[in-house]
Amino acid sequence: MEIGKNIKNVALVLVFAVTTSVFVGCGGVSDTQMLTLNNLRAEVNSLKAESETLKQEREDLQKSIAEKNAKLEECKKVTEETKANLNKMKNQ
Repeated sequence: MEIGKNIKNVALVLVFAVTTSVFVGCGGVSDTQMLTLNNLRAEVNSLKAESETLKQEREDLQKSIAEKNAKLEECKKVTEETKANLNKMKNQ
C-alpha cells in the first residue's frame, strides 16, 4: 500500500511540476525544468515497475499459501481417519 502512496505522491509532484512550468510562461521550459520532469517520469516508471513486481510476488505467495493450506487440510483428514481406525481397532 505504501507503493501506491508513493506513486500518488510522485504523480502529484509531476502534475505540480507541469502546472508550474505552464504558469511560468511563454518563455518555454528551461533545461532544468525539463531535466526535473524527465527525472520524475523515470521515477514514476521505476515505481510502477516495482509495484508490478510486488503484485506478482504477492500472487505467488498467495498461491503458495493456498497450496500449503490444501496440504494441511489433507493431513488433518488423514489424521482423523487414522484416529477413527485406531478407535475401531481398540473396540474390537
